[in-house]
Amino acid sequence: MPEGLNSFSLRDLKSLTNGEFLDDNFSLGRYSTDASIYQIKPQGVLIPKNKKDILNAIDFCVNKKISILPRGGGTSQCGQTVNHSLVIDNSKYFNKVLHFDKEKQICIVEPGIVLDQLNTFLKPYGLWFPIDVSTSSRATIGGMAGNNSCGGRSIKYGMMRDNVLSIDAILNDVNEYNFGNLENITLLRKNNPNIFEKTISELLVLAKENQDEILKKFPKVLRRVGGYNIDALLPDAMSLRPNGKKGDGINLSHLLVGSEGTLNYFTAITLKLSPLPSDKVMGVCHFPTFYEAMSAAQHLVKLNPVAVELIDETMIKLARNISIFKSTVEEVVKGNPKALLVVEFAESSNEKNLKKLSRLDEVISDLGFSWENKKGGLIKISNKTLQGKVTEMRKSGLNIMMSMKTEQKPVSFVEDCAVKLENLADYTYDLKKIFKKYDVEGTWYAHASVGCLHVRPVLNMKLKHDVYKMRNIAEEASQLVKKYHGSFSGEHGDGIVRSEFIEVMFGKKMNKIFKKIKNSFDPNNIFNPGKIIDAPKMDDRNYFRFSPGYEAKDISSILDWSAWKGKSSGFLGAVEMCNNNGACRKLDNGVMCPSYRATLDEKDSTRGRANTLRLALTGQLGDDALTSKNMTETMNLCVSCKACKRECPTGVDMSKMKIEISHLKNKKYGLSFNEKMIAFLPYYAGKLSYFFPVLNFLKKIRVLPIFSELLFKISKKRDLPLTKPNYFKSIELPNEIQKTSREPVIFFVDTFNKYYEPENIRSAIKVLKKFGYEPFLPISKNDNLCCGRTFLTCGVLDKAKYEAKKIINTFYPFLKKGISVVGIEPSCILTFRDEIPSIINDKKSDLLRKNSFTFEELLQKKLSEVKFMPAQKKVLLHGHCHQKAFDVMQPILKILKVIPNINFEVIDTSCCGMAGAFGYNKSTYDISIKMANDKLIPFIKKQKEDIIIIADGTSCRTQIKDNSNMRAIHFARFLENLIIKE
Repeated sequence: MPEGLNSFSLRDLKSLTNGEFLDDNFSLGRYSTDASIYQIKPQGVLIPKNKKDILNAIDFCVNKKISILPRGGGTSQCGQTVNHSLVIDNSKYFNKVLHFDKEKQICIVEPGIVLDQLNTFLKPYGLWFPIDVSTSSRATIGGMAGNNSCGGRSIKYGMMRDNVLSIDAILNDVNEYNFGNLENITLLRKNNPNIFEKTISELLVLAKENQDEILKKFPKVLRRVGGYNIDALLPDAMSLRPNGKKGDGINLSHLLVGSEGTLNYFTAITLKLSPLPSDKVMGVCHFPTFYEAMSAAQHLVKLNPVAVELIDETMIKLARNISIFKSTVEEVVKGNPKALLVVEFAESSNEKNLKKLSRLDEVISDLGFSWENKKGGLIKISNKTLQGKVTEMRKSGLNIMMSMKTEQKPVSFVEDCAVKLENLADYTYDLKKIFKKYDVEGTWYAHASVGCLHVRPVLNMKLKHDVYKMRNIAEEASQLVKKYHGSFSGEHGDGIVRSEFIEVMFGKKMNKIFKKIKNSFDPNNIFNPGKIIDAPKMDDRNYFRFSPGYEAKDISSILDWSAWKGKSSGFLGAVEMCNNNGACRKLDNGVMCPSYRATLDEKDSTRGRANTLRLALTGQLGDDALTSKNMTETMNLCVSCKACKRECPTGVDMSKMKIEISHLKNKKYGLSFNEKMIAFLPYYAGKLSYFFPVLNFLKKIRVLPIFSELLFKISKKRDLPLTKPNYFKSIELPNEIQKTSREPVIFFVDTFNKYYEPENIRSAIKVLKKFGYEPFLPISKNDNLCCGRTFLTCGVLDKAKYEAKKIINTFYPFLKKGISVVGIEPSCILTFRDEIPSIINDKKSDLLRKNSFTFEELLQKKLSEVKFMPAQKKVLLHGHCHQKAFDVMQPILKILKVIPNINFEVIDTSCCGMAGAFGYNKSTYDISIKMANDKLIPFIKKQKEDIIIIADGTSCRTQIKDNSNMRAIHFARFLENLIIKE
């Protein structure tokens, strides 16, 4: 890769743009990787705010001979989006819809717009952009065009090339040109043709002169994304597109699609849209062998489905152990099949869909697969919710495969070779023989409908021997693909990992033609050099994330990371689970990652933090990086929502990682006064009740907020809670098991409800009794039990461990009798299941973990013992982040559904943004409000009727009160007056 100039030259760029410019080691480290095995440090990062910023940057780089790398979501599998260049990140600002025409079904977008965001915009008009790549929640349209992306429904809709109408792009003369249908562009002026006209005229001649070679060498498969699309410049170019239409003429933009940022810089892309399918149905075909599944695919596509997707037994096994997918597997997988083919139909009516599903059943049966003969069979899915879950699991195939906790991982390098369907079974059989030759296992999933499978040998890229295996498998696989007249790159492009095989696949003459294309557009080699043309060796370990010098420090970790391998008792292995696929950059659905949604900064994504930790642990960010100011800033906006624990398919638990890093920092520098105030709140909160009259008076005259901001860094814009004089006292509950007919249960009284909202505890006690429980509270010697949540937040792990031991020792005599623990603050009671067993990993803590329940989890066990009065008002339910992370929202819904006449709605939100002290802190207040105003507060404010808002989290209720002028209540208070004891 060209070295170019150093970053000091790039700093001059700051004065030429209004964009954000990053050149510190931490930022450059975060942009050094994509979802491939490679890592290359860029020279700088520009986040442009508009087209003018990009034009000025390109002009600067052309003059200074600094290479340029366009980047969107940074999810490339092959190393397309890493380079020693100026990275220009389009995703934060350069992401607008510029034009939309519903009647013509077209839109023009800036390259940084995310596919899911675009489809959200289009949905009300009954349209969508149908290239539904698995990374649709973070993949940008510019990146998809640069890669010629495909998606799971390409058998019906084709690829990006089939759905792009034109592209506006900047060439290296720093002028912007429109690449579209040749008939609509005036070309070939006789006098002084500009660079655009000259380049196109040269390439048209080049294509015409080499027409026979192009037609001979280009694979006749739908999934071909290798090299440059010079076939697009042939008069009948579409004849090479298996599902394309002839006679559409020459479209210059199709030459740019798939060029991986190596020819020019996209500024606007015109897209062809499609009507949204009205109804869909799915059939999940089970097969006893992998070969039989591959052989069946060619027969299933004759039914004209929109997708036929493979899920192999490895993916099924891994998905069973991932909380977000476990229930889906249980619903749609029968027995232990070796492979599934998920077949999807989207006809004009549901009646037609059901006929297709019946026909699918017949075809599967005719092929010899039925439940009767115990050789597979078909599961039919008409339920839209379940269809969505299956689709989400299928689209998460890569991350599911990467969830292996060993240092060996499925590696992408023969990831998406494509062959004709009639050759698919034999091709996969032969490829498995190559794997066996080198004693490696492989993972298999994805697009059986078009003969393109995501195949990943399981290797350890830290080992030279495994890199040697990778090289040999790649070479032999390329010859195998050539034997079957397929495409070595069928979806994910060339990048670094496959560019050197272009000559193998297309021949020397065709490779020279590709070089002429690159030189015509980019004679100075400015745009993303080293991709497609003149690439380094794919196994050059100097470009690897795990380079030959990769070595980690061994820090003393406190939490239990033993499930992973590597230094620091497995902490490094847990960090390395991040494969950079970027699921944490999604902007809708679920919770992860609330801080990224608020800032759109790579630094604030789970991926950004994980990369920073990995680089710091391995000494790539300098000495003391783990406890540096930059690391503190990296972790600062993590609200410890734990969403990544559930929603990151590879299980990167940043909340726990932040605890370790905070602990290291505190060991070195100690706690600030503000941190001490937060951490030790449980110790002094009760004493503040004596000063309630004074503090309440100061609060009313607005002196207390000013005082708090100056001394304690608590934002004066917050309504500061005060300890109530009537806070909950331990004597209000018996401290021993009572002799009643009701079932005894330990009621854990948390600090937040105890001192600030004691009415919630009193209501919960009444509700528990009505449900047939007898709550009691064992007390310790000092009459104070704390889950340690505030200590964990601030990384004070010695105190957190002390409190954990106290709880375990106090509760254990009752736990071993089978008595459960219940709590009403989700963040506290769920600490018993998560952090406490990680701090104290023994049989006692495991018993606490297994017997700790949220309020609603316990109630649902005796739901049949109570009846309810009818609800009078509409109910809105907001889930606490930790409830969502531990999948404990269902018990609340189960209870609500049995209440007569109830009208309730779950608010689809990310984190409320309060997150305990985070929302109070002066420095993070604005981000907290931005998180709240993403969805939660606007949704509440738009309600026109009288409503009840239920929110179990203290922080959630506070945020709602402070920003909507409405009060949310705990579920216990909602239920208290509705229960009729049977």
